[in-house]
Amino acid sequence: MLNSHDRAMLLCAIFVLMAPLCVESGKVLILPGEYSHWHNMRMIVDELVERNHSITVLVSSASPSVKSFKNDRVHFNIFQVPLEKHEVNNMWEEFVDLWMYQSRTLSKIQMFFKSIAVMDRVTSHNVIVCDGFLRNVAVMDTLKRSNFDVILSDPMMPCSDVLAEQLDVPFVLSLRLTFGYVFERECGQLPTPPSYVPAVPARFTDHMDFVERLQNFLMYGFHTAVFYLHTKLTINKYLSELRGKPTELCDVLSRADIWLIRTYWDFEYPRPLLPNFKFVGGLHCKPAKPLPDDMEEFVQSSGDDGIVVFSLGSMIKNLTMERANTIASALGQIPQKVFWRYSGVKPETLAPNTRLYDWLPQNDLLGHQKTKAFITHGGTNGLYEAIYHGVPMVGIPLFADQPDNLHHMSTKGAAVTLDFNNMESKDLVDALNTVINVPSYKESIMRLSRIQHDQPMRPLDEAVFWIEFVMRNKGAKHLRVQSHNLSWYQYHCLDVFAFLLAIVGLFIFVMVKSCCFCFRRCCGKSSVKTKNE
Repeated sequence: MLNSHDRAMLLCAIFVLMAPLCVESGKVLILPGEYSHWHNMRMIVDELVERNHSITVLVSSASPSVKSFKNDRVHFNIFQVPLEKHEVNNMWEEFVDLWMYQSRTLSKIQMFFKSIAVMDRVTSHNVIVCDGFLRNVAVMDTLKRSNFDVILSDPMMPCSDVLAEQLDVPFVLSLRLTFGYVFERECGQLPTPPSYVPAVPARFTDHMDFVERLQNFLMYGFHTAVFYLHTKLTINKYLSELRGKPTELCDVLSRADIWLIRTYWDFEYPRPLLPNFKFVGGLHCKPAKPLPDDMEEFVQSSGDDGIVVFSLGSMIKNLTMERANTIASALGQIPQKVFWRYSGVKPETLAPNTRLYDWLPQNDLLGHQKTKAFITHGGTNGLYEAIYHGVPMVGIPLFADQPDNLHHMSTKGAAVTLDFNNMESKDLVDALNTVINVPSYKESIMRLSRIQHDQPMRPLDEAVFWIEFVMRNKGAKHLRVQSHNLSWYQYHCLDVFAFLLAIVGLFIFVMVKSCCFCFRRCCGKSSVKTKNE
């Protein structure tokens, strides 16, 4: 039997152990992106559910990749839009096709105007999606009655900032980066010195010579000009109409309380940060689970040679027969067994050592002890799974941030990068043999892996902590810098420089006038005296 003191101690111990389970639950509204963006955010959703929060996912009826699932604490609010899923799929396929294939034949000028045309189509799609919930009285009434504590959104899902304003709810952004860091620089006020922070997609490092710094500076200027011109001609008019007053995109986007950036210092070059910018790269990574029996059998059949995992991401389901045959021919020339995520027509040159799958348990394969290399397009999710498990990469970037991602990995010695349109079978074979057989690649990726694992808390815990922080404190405006409220000339202290120049100019003017006056008086007296004599 326990005495009274022991019983008291036992009750205290139980209370301490149960305390984390008694955290006050909140209501979170999720506005997800598509494809891999949703996969990344889904991990946050699952963790919030584990912590007893109620989740509402706001998604359009035309979403091609955000699928509802059953959970008592997760509700999917699906609003109707005058779009079909195949139309949205076609839009993204057009975007992918432009960068994968047309870029091979188009000039830079043609690519520029073609890109603008595609982005205009994306903007038109975004306006339709925004109208689908912002102008839907029933949807807005439901959202207002829900009394959410915080909104978590991906910039790929438009108008989350306007929705947060209309619901009077703080919001958190989750993003990788934008070209030229435009959102972060112009809307988040993140310091980005062009002298050592390379613009995307300039493919420089933080060590730049004069010519590279010049190019980097001009690249930032070009991205900023295109951003403001494009938003002025497209989304700003729509936002002004919604809010009933002149509005620019950054006016509403800058109100984000926390910016969750899906990278970390194992990837990024050292650079300044603001207190409301948090690195959570690799939040979706986790220890590998056992493979299905058929996959494990194929892995074990590789012997000491091991396996190679190959995926070009969730958006790429098909390739031209010419590219597919080039890749398949190369894979047939290596001794490793290959898992290839590919749902297109079976390549004619496919070898017995290569198996095609519509879907792969990528994290579990990369975490397998027999995995020797990862062939990747350079998406952030796959890249971080490779870092987490210490697997060197062969990169075949296709579009968006992928070239920049793989350039980072190449400069850090953890990857070899190839050109998708110009590579031959021999190039892919040589790249695979290099990352598998040259020890420095494995050493480099293991160094990055140790950095990824050596953090005060898991990236997923970090992300959820700051979401809950915003919920507990009704926002995090105290972490936003004052530069949000300064004009461009105040931010750069141009008014201060002008004032100081005016003072210096006035001082010089007074000194010159005084000297001239003294000179005339002295010289004047001397000349009069000379005349008199």
